[in-house]
Amino acid sequence: MSDQSWSAARVADVLLRAEDTATPQTSILAEWDGLDLGTAYAAQDIALRMRLARGERLTGVKLGVTSKAKQRQVGVDSPSTAWLTDRMILPIGEPVPREKMIHARAEPEIAFVMGRRLEGPGVSAATALAAVEHVVGAIEIIDSRFSGYQFSMMDAVADNNSSGRYVTGPVGRAPEGLDLALEACLLEIDGEVVDSATGAAVHGHPAEALAFAVNTLAERGLAIEAGWVVLTGGMTDAVPVQPGARIAAHFTTLGTVTVAGG
Repeated sequence: MSDQSWSAARVADVLLRAEDTATPQTSILAEWDGLDLGTAYAAQDIALRMRLARGERLTGVKLGVTSKAKQRQVGVDSPSTAWLTDRMILPIGEPVPREKMIHARAEPEIAFVMGRRLEGPGVSAATALAAVEHVVGAIEIIDSRFSGYQFSMMDAVADNNSSGRYVTGPVGRAPEGLDLALEACLLEIDGEVVDSATGAAVHGHPAEALAFAVNTLAERGLAIEAGWVVLTGGMTDAVPVQPGARIAAHFTTLGTVTVAGG
């Protein structure tokens, strides 16, 4: 495919089709050097409009590349944002629909449920946290549309930050009195602890990630709405979801969230 045939709309169509058919795609940046970050976000927004047009409902925002380790890995110095819709919600107790995904991976996250609208720019972490109704533990099932998880930052942004499914835990806590930087999580597969982290891994503090998200969205004239879920980014590395495997994220104060591989 020549450079002349690419556009933000074409990128959105290719990646959404890859998601719908669980068909891996080669890196778009490798084929089209015109895929800069602005174009990638434009493709992401076009794909969102396509999702909404077919009946999906916007439910929130997700952050990616919030840890310093992941930023170094992909050669960037800040996180990225993407969209959540109701199609991505995995009800508690339901298995991960691996047959509808390319290569599902799970990562534990701290999530915010927003109590009021939050609009940038210039929002601080404290102001952002004051807009949160409650905090929950979560597991996000990411699913890059790129073969072998080989992609650039621009590819990932255009691909809606590898969105797949997400499940939030049953324990909701008011943010007041929580030390989210020290909120710990043990990631367990079939009863064996495979990784651990604290909230400090998420952009220094999950509220800093929330502030980053709303200030970044403000650059595109967008805000975070009341009732939305905000996934603040993976606390640990993502682990593959194997058939029948039981994955659990045990949080200090936010309870336990579990998923099983279908």
